[in-house]
Amino acid sequence: MSLVLDPAAQDLLFREARTANTFTDEPVTDEQVQAIYDLVKYGPTAFNQTPLRITLVRSPEARERLVQHLAEGNQAKTAAAPLVAILSADNEFHEELPQLLPHFPQAKDLFFSERPARESAALLNAALQAAYFIIGVRAAGLAAGPMTGLDFEGVRKEFLDDDHTPLMVVNIGKPGENAWFPRSPRLTYEQVVTTV
Repeated sequence: MSLVLDPAAQDLLFREARTANTFTDEPVTDEQVQAIYDLVKYGPTAFNQTPLRITLVRSPEARERLVQHLAEGNQAKTAAAPLVAILSADNEFHEELPQLLPHFPQAKDLFFSERPARESAALLNAALQAAYFIIGVRAAGLAAGPMTGLDFEGVRKEFLDDDHTPLMVVNIGKPGENAWFPRSPRLTYEQVVTTV
């Protein structure tokens, strides 16, 4: 059975897509980021909670503040990327549930009145949305360089607040010269799928 998605789109989103380590200096516009979000916002999350929050790091001053919280191997590429996004989980996402889940507004208090339950749900569902975001960047014809080599608490204190948990930093732009490391192996279908 073949996939319905055009092979060129399959390549763009998956087979040929890679984590970029260098970028051109072509800017990434707010319109491009909005188009990415307007596509990926339709990806499913539990209770439609959509806890992902995106902080765009554009100013040179903010970029300098961010770079100092990254692992050494991530600093230069982040300093040079056209756009950097901090992806975080909003642990107070439940406040939006009456709007996002109008047919079940009581879910806010029934399932998410306690902070530990919200943190667990926000982390899982924002990570899912972060994956959608990376696919959306690719769908826009851009490359993403997601990174978790960072001081999470430092990034939280510098850019967020106690209600947000940083997940990753994503460099975004057109891939530059020598942007790709060699592709690493993947597990086979037989290694991953079990039928019971």
